[in-house]
Amino acid sequence: MPSTPVIAWYRNDLRIADHAPLAAAARRDAPVIAVFVLDENPVNPWPAGGASRWWLHHSLASLADDVERIGGRLVIRRGDSVAVLGEIADTHAAGALYFERRYEPFERELEERVHEALADRLEVRRFSGRLLNEPGRISNASGEPYRVFTPFSKACLRLPEPAAPKPAPRRLAPPPPDVESIDLADLGLLPTRHDWAEGLRETWRPGAAGAREALETFLDEALCDYHERRDRPGRRGTSRLSPHLAFGEISPLQAWHAVRERQAADSAATRGGDALLREILWREFCHHLLFHWPAFPERPFNDAFARFPWHDDEDAFERWTRGETGYPLVDAGMRELWRTGWMHNRARMVTASFLVKHLLVDWRKGQRWFWDTLVDADLANNACNWQWVAGCGADAAPYFRIFNPVLQGRKFDPEGDYTRRWVPELSALPDRHLQAPFDAPANVLTAANFRLGRNYPHPAVEHGFARRRALDALSRAKSERRN
Repeated sequence: MPSTPVIAWYRNDLRIADHAPLAAAARRDAPVIAVFVLDENPVNPWPAGGASRWWLHHSLASLADDVERIGGRLVIRRGDSVAVLGEIADTHAAGALYFERRYEPFERELEERVHEALADRLEVRRFSGRLLNEPGRISNASGEPYRVFTPFSKACLRLPEPAAPKPAPRRLAPPPPDVESIDLADLGLLPTRHDWAEGLRETWRPGAAGAREALETFLDEALCDYHERRDRPGRRGTSRLSPHLAFGEISPLQAWHAVRERQAADSAATRGGDALLREILWREFCHHLLFHWPAFPERPFNDAFARFPWHDDEDAFERWTRGETGYPLVDAGMRELWRTGWMHNRARMVTASFLVKHLLVDWRKGQRWFWDTLVDADLANNACNWQWVAGCGADAAPYFRIFNPVLQGRKFDPEGDYTRRWVPELSALPDRHLQAPFDAPANVLTAANFRLGRNYPHPAVEHGFARRRALDALSRAKSERRN
């Protein structure tokens, strides 16, 4: 066996199956140093938020078990990645460093620094794995990156079917016994001030096994009806794979081929499967946008919004974060987010639209809140989706499309299951008045023992007024741009 170890550097690719760097390391028939470095470099403008840190702790624990099961050991360190990897390479005379490519601006810059620092003394190799297609592979007829999703997705579907995912290595040669590692608890990833993570524990099973379980449950119970049920937050109709994909506990290849195999076996899964694959391609689109436009999380893609007259209304923002806007569907979504670290996609659109268009709060402030509270926080997806809702991004919904939260609640939560679960103080109201308690007759409120302003807040803003104000703000922004 060659004596020079190979380093497999983990970041947000926390799995052993369909993991090209680990597979390549195993094939070298040399000691494998699987290492995760918590790099809290202050230069990084997007350090992991609280919910992500909770998930990362448990995902690393799961990964450590998986690596140990095939003969290896997960080394955990903290500090500057370049310095830590260099020290490990020098101390143990490593011959190679393998890792999976990332696309966030800071991570791309980090990869370049790692390569520059280490490539003169060991093999440094980057692998694909986070996306089905590398950015740059998908371009329009002019060779430019796509700015609109539909032609992007069609171009992806014209390509040969993605390669099948690879199994985990059967065996790893263990690392040298003297490779230093710290305890997972020493990373300080879990919350300490108050146990807001209780709801996360009740809701999620981080790790590759949890990802497989979520995928199988979705395939068995929801795939066939996904295209019809995905917009109903009161029903379990979505895959809930987003945090597992965000942390790389499952690869997009694994998810893609699992759906394709189910479609091949069951024709009833055709439409639901195609809808799910479209969501995977939307995720691809977001990452391609971030790769080609690195300022996407900070700057509106549409320059017309550079001078948009946002309101710095801290009280309104705080009401939104607490789920106390007075609009039941909005409040249900925000409370689900705080309790579980996740929110149904329809609720995400409605809550984000409310913040940006009803309250005129800058989309970047909402993006930051989601970044801190979502277990599936992903820079590309987060920025792309917030800009989509705000009307300033690529392929964006037009700004003048302003969701009416009352009508959205009545359409997508008609029986009120979702709203009553997360806003239980409204439970006694009849369905007809559930989404607009502020319009309910006095006798209805009395019968439900409900008093607006005591049981539940008055609306933060009246919808008709908010709509007119938002459209006026858009008109002024466009006028200022022309002038």
